[in-house]
Amino acid sequence: MPKFAANISMMFTEKDFLDRFAAAAASGFAAVEFLFPYDWPAGELKAKLDENGLIQVLFNTFSGDVENGERGFAAVPGKEAEFEKAVEQALDYAEILGNSCIHAMSGLVTDDSERAACRATMVANLKRAAPVAAARGKTLIIEPINTRDIPGYFLNYQAQARSIIEEVGADNIRLQFDLYHCQIMEGDLAVHMREYFNLISHMQIAGIPGRHEPDVGEVNYSFLFDLMDELGYGGWVGCEYRPKGDTLAGLGWFSGD
Repeated sequence: MPKFAANISMMFTEKDFLDRFAAAAASGFAAVEFLFPYDWPAGELKAKLDENGLIQVLFNTFSGDVENGERGFAAVPGKEAEFEKAVEQALDYAEILGNSCIHAMSGLVTDDSERAACRATMVANLKRAAPVAAARGKTLIIEPINTRDIPGYFLNYQAQARSIIEEVGADNIRLQFDLYHCQIMEGDLAVHMREYFNLISHMQIAGIPGRHEPDVGEVNYSFLFDLMDELGYGGWVGCEYRPKGDTLAGLGWFSGD
């Protein structure tokens, strides 16, 4: 069975954020991830990890002003300085929290005619950021996200991510394979997992279509968990879902072993 990390930005929302670490540990999770740490001092978050014997596995680079259409900067021409600042900030947090992977958010493209420029910007940004992250022992991962949840998001398909990763050509630029997003955009989850396995450093799950527990919806996650084991996946699987009801009541799928 894979190793599961609770996404405490979405799970255990019955509690205040800083109390969710204890809730995750009490439910049997050995690790957590969340979207953004930047509203809290890194030392305060580290103390919560240590108090509860938890491992931090992932968070995102700063996304910018969401209300004004920002969802990261990696692929946004003219925002190179903001991307560099976001990466440096994330690296500072990751050094304290201990996670090796950071999701570098791509950002939005407002006009399809700008896609070539966005791709070139993302490649150039990642080429500059890769050695900076490597010097601090960190991996930057990029994630295809579906256009239903985030309309206009630049990175949507696994092949698109692979072409960028290959052009950057750095060992610490890798793929975040979110099965929820992939199912919505492409389907064929087992085929895609096999095809892109050698690029994957982190996976995430949620039920489809409602983004609820993985045992709610159209995807046979038991089969996919077995496939992860068959392929020898040793990374973490982030539970990035919104519980359909009470978080604890929806954990029947999770043994905590």
